[in-house]
Amino acid sequence: MSTLSPLARRVEGWHRPMLSVAVVMAALAVASVIGLLVDHRVLLGAPIWLKPFKFAVSNAIYALTWAWLFSLLKKNRVLANGTTNVLVAVIYVEYALILVQVLRGRPSHFNFSTPADSIIYSVMGVSIGVLWTGALILTILVLRAPIADIAVRWSLRLGVLISLAGISLGALMVTPTATQLEAMQSGAFAGMIGAHSVGVEDGGATMPVTGWSATGGDLRIPHFVGMHALQALPIVLGLLVLLAPRVPRLRSAVVRARLVVVAAAGYAGLVGLVTWQAERGQSIIHPDVLTLAALGVLVIGVVAGAAVSLARPVTVREGSVEYRPTARL
Repeated sequence: MSTLSPLARRVEGWHRPMLSVAVVMAALAVASVIGLLVDHRVLLGAPIWLKPFKFAVSNAIYALTWAWLFSLLKKNRVLANGTTNVLVAVIYVEYALILVQVLRGRPSHFNFSTPADSIIYSVMGVSIGVLWTGALILTILVLRAPIADIAVRWSLRLGVLISLAGISLGALMVTPTATQLEAMQSGAFAGMIGAHSVGVEDGGATMPVTGWSATGGDLRIPHFVGMHALQALPIVLGLLVLLAPRVPRLRSAVVRARLVVVAAAGYAGLVGLVTWQAERGQSIIHPDVLTLAALGVLVIGVVAGAAVSLARPVTVREGSVEYRPTARL
């Protein structure tokens, strides 16, 4: 008889070091909240502890997801384990450097103001490159994983692909802005290369909690939205499974898979939309007519795709709903 607790049995086979990252980051998120309450310093227009809080929450979610995904990788276990261990180290290194800069009262990103700042940001840049490479390797392994349920398989495959694209969008922030290029050419270099904001300077009016620009474009939005497709698409599938007892058509794994593909297409379209909006220097809370029109087209496309997926013929047998043998995804 197993002596494992219900929780231990549930996470058996998960990647333990990555699971520990999720726990540590959750604790650091709480510590950051305390920092927000007791340390009222402001950096570039935002509370100085806001960035550690956001990174801790995002890292916790990301680590928890990959700890679970590792349990599904039955092949190439040595490669998967080694790669995931590297990601664990990278996440810790990057977060530690963010904390160092908070304690120093210095910006952690895009900062080349002093030799120390340059070294810290350069190490962070290398760590992000290693993180992306590791995520690419794990993405390939997930794409090749023999997952029996077709809906689960497609939610994870498309989730990891969009997530990898979201991580890649972070590269849009590291190039110098027009203002920075002018300053460098005139010999008035202010020490910053790259920015979150488009059309406005970093440090202006921001949205609560997220810290995203309230007056201009913000490239952190597509980076964040894309990166967390890895959680969003499985959540969509989970909702479909929960609805299945009440909606007979959703009892078919193929129907759920088709709806997941539609959701993934819509999610990818959303990533593209918020990227386009940010690059145009437009705040996400002040969309113009073009943005709203594009959003409307996207919503109509998703609704139409879902309707077609649900309307295709099914064969009802003994109270369960199945696609006909010739049906394909």
